[in-house]
Amino acid sequence: IGRYSDSPKKFPGVAHFHTVRLNQPSSKFYSTELLRKICDMWEKRGSGMTNMHGSTGDLVLLGTTTDQLEPIFWDATHELGMDLGGSGGNLRTPSCCLGKARCEWSCYDTQAACHDITMTYQDEVHRPAFPYKFKIKFSGCPNDCVAAIARSDMSVIGNWRDDIRIDQAAVQAYVNGEYPPNGGSYIGRDWGAFSIKKEVIDLCPTECMWMEGSELKIDNSECTRCMHCINVMPRALRPGLDTGATICMGAKAPILDGAQIGTMVVPFIKMTPAADGEVAGGFEELTEYIEKAWDWWMEEGKNRERIGESMQRVGLPTFLKVMEIEPIPQHIKEPRSNPYVFWRSEEVPGGFERDVREFRKKHAQ
Repeated sequence: IGRYSDSPKKFPGVAHFHTVRLNQPSSKFYSTELLRKICDMWEKRGSGMTNMHGSTGDLVLLGTTTDQLEPIFWDATHELGMDLGGSGGNLRTPSCCLGKARCEWSCYDTQAACHDITMTYQDEVHRPAFPYKFKIKFSGCPNDCVAAIARSDMSVIGNWRDDIRIDQAAVQAYVNGEYPPNGGSYIGRDWGAFSIKKEVIDLCPTECMWMEGSELKIDNSECTRCMHCINVMPRALRPGLDTGATICMGAKAPILDGAQIGTMVVPFIKMTPAADGEVAGGFEELTEYIEKAWDWWMEEGKNRERIGESMQRVGLPTFLKVMEIEPIPQHIKEPRSNPYVFWRSEEVPGGFERDVREFRKKHAQ
């Protein structure tokens, strides 16, 4: 990313101060050996300052001169085994949470998905062709530890579509004070004895939980997968076994049209990785939705318009048609306030034809 001073004669030391993005390993797992090599290379080629990490996910190297760019690229790819990250109107470097590497809640392998998508779309990472930037972030569960739903054009958030698993004996252990709530993270705070009604049931956003005697009951058809109950009682409750991911689209920071949070577009897909020994080619259902969105956005998006702004401009019903998704109640934020219904010809038995000239004869302006 080119950085130039407006006053190069006054500040010759920073006449050039370019930024270099390096594509981080999935979940940001580094060896100390690699980190030392990066720092040594940057002390030699640049300012020595780094940003661990940028909001996109990349390892950011701050400050170098134009004559060092080619040597940096050579050192990064040949000595460090790292590639450059995305910059400009392209696919920005995908990033993910720790996933199955360290988290018991992960509903799919976020590292495999992040690596697969990065390798599959190398051309889109390095050769700008989009109206503006496009970020994909992977979270293994609805806790969304990379804040994908607020920061990425496409967030892939782990989910399940069967029932929450309940260990009723463990529920009673929490009620009896044998297990500390929240994994013991609030031990030492004088909040009194644990109350399952006050701390779990009454805080359920859809009121889908209740106690029958000593048993906890959950109406899973009303559950929105907020993860609160699971976070409070991790020994008693676990995600279901039919796991996959929900796709939300359109989140962005407040650049052109204000901040937006992701809109749920695809309720559930299975996340099937590539075959053993292959670095790309899995997650076919996910790549299908990615390419449908890109094909439409590259054709219809305005310059410097994020896909979320394009979605807002054309409306969610139109975008769902583009994505070939049938609308469901979960797509609706609130009941509509417009009393008019407009039908398409194919939705009416026998169809109909629109003739503007005939209409104007009856309804002159």
